Amino acid sequence: MIGRTMKNPVSVLITGASGGIGAALAKAYARPGVALALTGRNDERLGATAAAASAAGATVMQRAFDIRDRAALAAWIAEVEAAHPLDLVIANAGITGGHHDRAEESIDEVRRLIETNFLGACYTVDAIVPAMRRRRRGQIALVSSLAGVRGLSHMPGYSASKAALIAYAEAIRGWLRDDGIEVAIVLPGNVDTPMLARESGPKPMTLSADRTAAIIRRGLARGRPRIAFPSPLYWLLRASTLLPATPVDKVLNRFRVTVTAYD
Repeated sequence: MIGRTMKNPVSVLITGASGGIGAALAKAYARPGVALALTGRNDERLGATAAAASAAGATVMQRAFDIRDRAALAAWIAEVEAAHPLDLVIANAGITGGHHDRAEESIDEVRRLIETNFLGACYTVDAIVPAMRRRRRGQIALVSSLAGVRGLSHMPGYSASKAALIAYAEAIRGWLRDDGIEVAIVLPGNVDTPMLARESGPKPMTLSADRTAAIIRRGLARGRPRIAFPSPLYWLLRASTLLPATPVDKVLNRFRVTVTAYD
């Protein structure tokens, strides 16, 4: 069971906090008495998130770097831990990708997706687990995607990176349970963020970033191991994995999108 501290964490770290879901989560958790540690790649946008959280009464530590920089991430988490031992860590940093406006997805783009979406989360977990194990308490949330439930033909690398994160979260959840550490996997559908704006095509059941953050916060407070939404889309994708692949492929191909290429 998650104790009172986890229901109302007073020290929270969020990666990918310079915009989208991460910035909305910072806003959701910001209040007097809460210490927020925020990181993201864009220093200017991260500063805006930090300023809003500070205005809401939170104590804020911020640092801009690429989540793929394992050494910088580990050093920063150690610094945060020394100042505010962490109750909750949300590994949210991620990028989108897929067949795009210039060409098909390249292997270099697949590598970038895996390094950012999957390995970045693994680096985050690796850096915080020893301290949480010593305290025998803590909560870790890994933000994946519904695209990880059933691979999408227009986003192969992205789907793979998010599917890997689901398997990783499920594995470490069992591993860390006896140490008093709760692990949750978060599976959002379409969220109205700058990342989604890179995609052109059907975007069913899109939610706002603020609504998404509220759902995630509520699910974490309740200790849910899997937070997947919107429910109709999640269960449709889950069901699709039990059906013959060929007809499912044909249906999903009707919802193909094009992703704007990264520079």
